[in-house]
Amino acid sequence: MHNIKLTVAYDGTDFSGWQRQPGQPTIQGMLEGVVRQLTQEPAILYAAGRTDAGVHAWGQVVNFKTPSELTPEEFKHGGNALLPPSIRIRAAEEVEPDFHARWMAQAKTYVYSIYRGGVVPPFRWRYVWHVRQELDFAAMAEGARYFEGLHDFTSFAASTGSEDEDRERTMVRSIFCSQFIDGSKNGDAAAPIRGLQPYPEEWAYVVRGSSFLRYMVRKIVGTLLEVGRGRRPASDIPRLIEKRDRACSGPTAPPEGLCLHSVEYPDPAASLTEKRLMS
Repeated sequence: MHNIKLTVAYDGTDFSGWQRQPGQPTIQGMLEGVVRQLTQEPAILYAAGRTDAGVHAWGQVVNFKTPSELTPEEFKHGGNALLPPSIRIRAAEEVEPDFHARWMAQAKTYVYSIYRGGVVPPFRWRYVWHVRQELDFAAMAEGARYFEGLHDFTSFAASTGSEDEDRERTMVRSIFCSQFIDGSKNGDAAAPIRGLQPYPEEWAYVVRGSSFLRYMVRKIVGTLLEVGRGRRPASDIPRLIEKRDRACSGPTAPPEGLCLHSVEYPDPAASLTEKRLMS
C-alpha cells in the first residue's frame, strides 16, 4: 500500500468547501473522484485543513493510501488532466505509511486579503474583501499582535453544529505570528513569510499557528476591522479573548478573502522519493 501526499491549490468560489457533501460540489469530492478514475479503486483523502465554502488554498496538503503502482508524477499529471482548472495539484510524492496530512501538521499559515483601492481589478474580486472605508492600519496592526501566544479562542470560533463536539473540543490554540502587511510598501522585508507580499492596493492579514478553529481567522479579521474603523481600541483584544464568549467578537469576515497559504510538517514526513534518491 502506498501513501501519496499531494499539495493542492484551488479557487474555492464555486465549491461548498473541502469536505465531501452529498449533492454538493466540494474539493474532497472532486479529488476523490479523480483518484478513483486513475486507480479504479475508491480512496479517502485526508486534508490538513477543512476549508469552508468560498475559501481558497495555495498550499493545502492531502494524503491517501492506494495499492496502485502509479508514480506520484503520474498522479500529478493525470489528476490535473481530469480536474477543472480551479483545482491544481502542485506537487505529489510518496511518503511514509504513518504520514497523515491533518494529524501530523505542525503549523498552518493563512492569509486574508483586504482590497483598499476604489475599484477591484476583475482578476482579484474573487480573492479579496473590498473595504472602501477609512481604516487605521496602525491600530489594526497593533491589535493583530495581541493574538500571538497560547490562548483560549472561544470568542473567535463558530460552533461545529454539534453540542457534544463543541463540549469536548479544546479551544486553546497557539499562534506564532499575527500581523498585517501593507501592500503599498515596496519589498517584502516586513513580510513574516519570505516572498509573501500583497498586491499594491491590498492589506494582508497573515497568521501562522499550530491549528485553527472553525471561522477563527475570519472572526479575528472582522474584529480587527472594528478596530480599524475606530469602534473599539486595539487594547480591547485581550479582554475579548479572556471573556470566552462568541457574542463579543466582531462580525465574521466573508470567505473570499481567505486563503490557506501553507502547511508545515516535521522532518520525518519527508518523501520516500527523496530518501531513495539520497540512498
